[in-house]
Amino acid sequence: MKKIEFLKTRLEDNLSKMFGVNIEDASVKQIYYASAATVNDELKHRRRIFNHKVKAEQARRVYYLSIEFLIGKSLKNNLYNLGFLDEFKTLLASINLTLDDLDAYEPDAGLGNGGLGRLGAEFLDSLASLEYPAMGFSIRYQYGLFKQRLIDGWQTEVPDLWLIGGRVWLTERNDKIFNVRFSGHIEEIDINGKKEYQHSGFQEVEAIPYDMMISGAGGKAISVLRLWKSQNIRDFDIASFSEGDYKKAMKDKFEANLISQVLYPADEHNEGKTLRLKQQYFLVSASIQNIVHSHIKYYKDIKLLPKYAAIHINDTHPTLAIPELMRILIDDYDLKWDEAWDVVTATFSYTNHTILAEALEVWSEELVKRLLPRIHIIIEQINNYFINKARQLGIHSQHLQNMAIINHNQIKMANLCVITSYKVNGVSALHSEIIKKSIFNDFYKLYPNKFTNVTNGITYRKWLAQSNPKLANLIKEKIGENYLLDAEYLKEFKNLINDDNVLKSINTIKQDNKNRFAEYLLKRNGIKINPETRFDVQVKRIHEYKRQLLNALKIVYLYTELEDNPKLDIQPQTFIFGGKAAGSYYIAKQVIELISSISSEIDKNHLIKEKLNVVFIEEYNVSVAERLIPASEVSQQISLAGKEASGTGNMKFMINGALTFGTLDGANVEIAQAVGDDNCFIFGMKTSEANALWKQGYRSNDFYDKSPRIRKVINRLNVGFNDKSFGHISKYLLGNYPVSDPYMCLADFDSYLDSHFRMDEIYKDQRKWAQMSLINISEAGIFSSDRSITEYAEDIWKLEAIK
Repeated sequence: MKKIEFLKTRLEDNLSKMFGVNIEDASVKQIYYASAATVNDELKHRRRIFNHKVKAEQARRVYYLSIEFLIGKSLKNNLYNLGFLDEFKTLLASINLTLDDLDAYEPDAGLGNGGLGRLGAEFLDSLASLEYPAMGFSIRYQYGLFKQRLIDGWQTEVPDLWLIGGRVWLTERNDKIFNVRFSGHIEEIDINGKKEYQHSGFQEVEAIPYDMMISGAGGKAISVLRLWKSQNIRDFDIASFSEGDYKKAMKDKFEANLISQVLYPADEHNEGKTLRLKQQYFLVSASIQNIVHSHIKYYKDIKLLPKYAAIHINDTHPTLAIPELMRILIDDYDLKWDEAWDVVTATFSYTNHTILAEALEVWSEELVKRLLPRIHIIIEQINNYFINKARQLGIHSQHLQNMAIINHNQIKMANLCVITSYKVNGVSALHSEIIKKSIFNDFYKLYPNKFTNVTNGITYRKWLAQSNPKLANLIKEKIGENYLLDAEYLKEFKNLINDDNVLKSINTIKQDNKNRFAEYLLKRNGIKINPETRFDVQVKRIHEYKRQLLNALKIVYLYTELEDNPKLDIQPQTFIFGGKAAGSYYIAKQVIELISSISSEIDKNHLIKEKLNVVFIEEYNVSVAERLIPASEVSQQISLAGKEASGTGNMKFMINGALTFGTLDGANVEIAQAVGDDNCFIFGMKTSEANALWKQGYRSNDFYDKSPRIRKVINRLNVGFNDKSFGHISKYLLGNYPVSDPYMCLADFDSYLDSHFRMDEIYKDQRKWAQMSLINISEAGIFSSDRSITEYAEDIWKLEAIK
């Protein structure tokens, strides 16, 4: 049966089963749901085939634990990976529909926020593409993070009702339910000379699994993302209800459901901290029980777990998986402590994603003891075991304070990960060196062979072949399609560096993408931009260290110059921002307000707007990125050197021909090495220089005093934009807040501005710009997530592909 006939038959069957209609009478919404079901049926069919091969070969599988997976939309991606995209478009055309018509009914899955979650999604795709056995675990958030709305420039959070159109991709697995316990009391008893721990008075919730199929290129292997929903075991207290105590009747159900309501609940209060800890333990307890249950079913001997399972901790959120596995091995399978420790330390690996203290989770020992009493005992035992061993090795007590898991009534998740895991990796060459020299230096001296690097990567087929088909077709026309299976073949594209027809095509494709994005933004957000201007883009989570503020300060300077001289000869440019600030992150929200106010002020001055425009895209997500990144010409990656672990947005922009404008931070270092300094715009301090300046005592006022350009910007902030003064931003930069300018925007400002003007001059030569773009495209293959996953599989997880 031909593909199109196969798809039509399946689609019609699903329309009949789900809605009782035929294809001619179905609404667009019904066709979306039936199409998703059709694709999902095929994914599950292929998953069964692949799973059978994995079991037959008794292959080791990786279990990837992450608090978030930023999946985006599934229909188009799965159609592409399964090889059905063109045929499905033809089928839709036969009933006068397009894929975009269906796309309007699919929300971005509310399962992630930023780079951490997107990386998890990229990795599951590449694991499937390379046919490695893999499973991801996370939480089925009812409302995701939040929907971002800007009201008078201020970010306001509203619920993300993504499940309305997204649940069609989820398969409930009532055969895989596990119970998770909180609170209660632990009694240590002696039975025939053996310590046992009895847990009583606990609260218990059910973890209901929902499976999402994640396809890879070629669609032969399918990864599974298992998402847990929390539910009260009793579900309903009928006795209290009968007595008229309706609040009590619903209390347990409400508290249980809270666990899987939202991603990253605000934790500036005790209730939020408790909910976050509950959420993290809920995720790992259900996942580890699931992993152990499957292992026993197929391989019987629990001591063989490391042979068949590699469990990976993605950042510190899933760290409690370590003591949870210890608990199961000791309490449920009767292993001795040393036996359980041998299993655990041969099973876990850990990726560190940041050196920022705020993201290296530390929990109150009192909270852990109260909420997770058995887990607290195990963490204490691991801590004591490590300290005793370290002392035997001659580790000085001063260093032990930094290395201990428990110190001053605080539990350090990162230390627990490093002590337990058999491998610890950073996510870029620079970052991996930094963690060895800074936060984990004492551990590195003790366990030098434990530390390694795996630079992040992207699923380039999604970000190039799917998102930028015209550019992908140009590359395929010139060098063939081998690059779709091996990104290293992109290097061959560099041979066309002096081909004028290719260079013109690159510029034409970029302009077409800009035109399309301008139309999309007008339709989606009601924002009108001029596609003839240069698109200069910074889209990422809003955070001080990512320095959206530095970009805004540069724009303020350009605006003041145009105020002084509206006829100033500068390159017409549109600065595009997007990203969310955490709901309680007040400073980040103020930066959004500043950018929005500058945008509103410019809208009032049409003469300036012809040369300078600023937009902040509300509710930036994966779907917007798929349209914006191919249209972008400048990729702003301007974090303070030493703060960004890697980044993956920089790689997506690079493979689409945008030029990196950034500091030597994270993967920017490797991008600059790959393309050469002449094909990107690097500015500002290096990591060593930033660290040295901070140690000697950074004073932002020194830079204010020396730079008339900075003084001009600060004065304009005090005046304000759109009838709002931003003197509070000035105080943040120059006052004590608690330290002025903590991410050194003013220290890098003049260098940043000088590089901007240098870029302006180069941009005037569009042939030269196209050559630089071509080199970036051709050197982007090294940043494929296929390469990242191959390194993980071979060097860390010890997986073998199932062909």
